[in-house]
Amino acid sequence: MAKVMVVDDAAFMRMMLKTMLMEEGHEVVAEAANGMEAVQVYMTAKPDLVTMDITMPELDGVGAVKEIYKHDPSAKIIMCSAMGQKAMVIEAITAGAKDFVVKPFQKERVIESVNKVLGL
Repeated sequence: MAKVMVVDDAAFMRMMLKTMLMEEGHEVVAEAANGMEAVQVYMTAKPDLVTMDITMPELDGVGAVKEIYKHDPSAKIIMCSAMGQKAMVIEAITAGAKDFVVKPFQKERVIESVNKVLGL
């Protein structure tokens, strides 16, 4: 079981991911609706894993990944992107993200990615 932070500007997407993760026995310890909030909440919540949306207000997912890695180079972050954001996914992986899942989410793919990144 891991402590997970879910970051997405859409509340229904956060709820969907939370449900998938909790059904697998993980604990969602924090949520954030934009990249700035994600960086601040990460510092206090200290989750084992983060699911990070790419397109968000204030600071996008790629920027948030870079900021989090400045503070915690061992952070485990999975990017969540819509189709057609290949360049941004590559940028996020280059910035340190460990994997990515494409929206709309398929539970099997999300859990496979989470388990892979956590080494389960």
